[in-house]
Order: sequence, then structure tokens, then C-alpha cells
Amino acid sequence: MIRFLYFCFGLSVCISCNEPHNITFTEIDELYQKNAIIELNIPRAHGNSQSSNSINNIVNTHVIEQLLFFEEKPSTYTLDAAIVSFDQEYKYFKDQFSESKIVWEASFSGEVTYQSAEVISIAITNYINSGGAHGNSNVTFFNFDSHGNLLHFKDLFYNKEALIDIVKTHFYNETKNRNIEYFFNEDFDLPNNIGFNDEGIMFFYNVYDIASYADGITEFTVPYHTLEALLKTR
Repeated sequence: MIRFLYFCFGLSVCISCNEPHNITFTEIDELYQKNAIIELNIPRAHGNSQSSNSINNIVNTHVIEQLLFFEEKPSTYTLDAAIVSFDQEYKYFKDQFSESKIVWEASFSGEVTYQSAEVISIAITNYINSGGAHGNSNVTFFNFDSHGNLLHFKDLFYNKEALIDIVKTHFYNETKNRNIEYFFNEDFDLPNNIGFNDEGIMFFYNVYDIASYADGITEFTVPYHTLEALLKTR
């Protein structure tokens, strides 16, 4: 059975009376078990073809790159071809190490965490076990505009230094009761993964981002009213 190390997003279909370009989402729900185990539960965008195709291509590319960690040019693969390649790589591993009891696993679970007329935020959780001491799991957030273009930090916020001051305060309030030395003796920094939900802006640190594997993830949400002056879009 595929394990999710720390949490698993269930797919929610976001329906809004003000949906950007009438984009809606359904779920890809597929399980492959020829040799390895590969499970997909990820959002698929529908509606405006250009916007939805852009979103789907970006999400699919992420899944492909995670699956094909052993390939130099994963971008040349389709999603179906990547699944076959992962399965064949495991079969090759088993042929070389027939005594191994390890079964390679890969699972991807997605959630549309927020949708407005200006922003769509999607989180993808992936777990891959390819024979190490433990599997690797991480979460990646993707923020899109109404045209399906990927939004970057500069598209979301006005003032990075001011944002750091606010988020730093929330971070230490969130973690003050945990006896953990964060950031490996380096200065505080924002996470790579920032997303939207109905309550505010989510800040998500994956395992190893700011602490050891044993310390797990760190996540918290800063309310919209706290960041209102810094937000370019919502």
C-alpha cells in the first residue's frame, strides 16, 4: 500500500461563481501495477482550452520530472511514457538485484487549494520510494493567473523585505514550542513553496528545507488581512 509520509492532499474540485475563464477541474485517478506501483490522483483543468492546456502541461511536466529522476532529459517524455519508463527502470533494478524485496512506488496527489478570478493555486504531493532507506515525499505549489500562466514571487508580492518581516514573526509563533534548530544556523528565509487558500497565504517548508528529515515539514497560513498591503493579486 502506498504510504504518504506526512500528509496527503485529497482532490477538491473548486467551483466558483467567478471562475477565471470558466476553468473547472476534475480528477485523474489512475493506478498502475505492472511491476512498480504508480498512483495518480491529480487535477485536470477544463474549459478555456489555452488556459487549461497550460495548467495541465505544467502539472504533467512536474509529475514527469519527479518520476524520471534517473533521466537526463525528462522533458522529452509524455506522462504515459514516463510511467512506462519508471516501471521499466524498476524491472531493470529487479533483474540486477533479484534478492531485493523492495517494490518501487510513486504516488502523486493534487488539490486545487484556491480559485478566484485572478489566481488558481494547486498543490501537488508526491511520494517516491526507489529503494533507499526511506521514501522521499514533498509538496510543490503552483500559482496560475487566469490565462494559465505560472505566477512567480514578483507577480504576487510588492515588497519582499516587508513580507519576510511579517512571515518571520508568524513562523516563530508557529514553531516556538518545537525544540528544533531551524535553518541550519543560517538566517530566516521564505520557503520556495507559497500558495493560496481561502484563509490566506500558505507558507510550506518541505522536509530538509530548514530542518532534518526527522523534524518533518513546517507549514502555516498568514491571513489575507495581514498581507493585504503586500499582495499584488488575489
